[in-house]
Amino acid sequence: MKLIFLISLPLYALDQLSKQLVLRLISPYEARIIVPDFFSLVNVTNTGAAFGSFKGNNTFFILVSIIALVVVTVLLVRAQPADAWRNLSLALLLAGILGNLLALLLAGILGNLTDRLLYGHVIDFLLFNLHIRYADPWPAFNVADSCISIAVVLFIIHSFRRH
Repeated sequence: MKLIFLISLPLYALDQLSKQLVLRLISPYEARIIVPDFFSLVNVTNTGAAFGSFKGNNTFFILVSIIALVVVTVLLVRAQPADAWRNLSLALLLAGILGNLLALLLAGILGNLTDRLLYGHVIDFLLFNLHIRYADPWPAFNVADSCISIAVVLFIIHSFRRH
């Protein structure tokens, strides 16, 4: 359980700190080019879900985030033998959600929930141009989104590993 907090809380803090820096240093929709034609920092608001889908449903996503936080917390509290893959994936998931609900009490889920509660939208700032058809550039995202994505991949690996 300590490992989960040692991973999720610093990731949540990184998510919130990076968003505060973006809000202070980058004007909305301004691009700070880091690697030309590949990577930029931007200040984009997202009131929807992944890739900006379902815009304007902030209340719905706050409720979904809270439910996800409760489910993840229950999974963490359930007595099970120590499993590093499970613990790491849950910690990353918590880190990603922390950003939207004032840290939705842990990393993943809390990241974007904090944003939704504080600003009414999620702050996305990492913009990659992967030169992929229909995704040029790739939609902007943030640290919390990265934590959630990595957690999902780890859950998939974990599920195959168990069977």
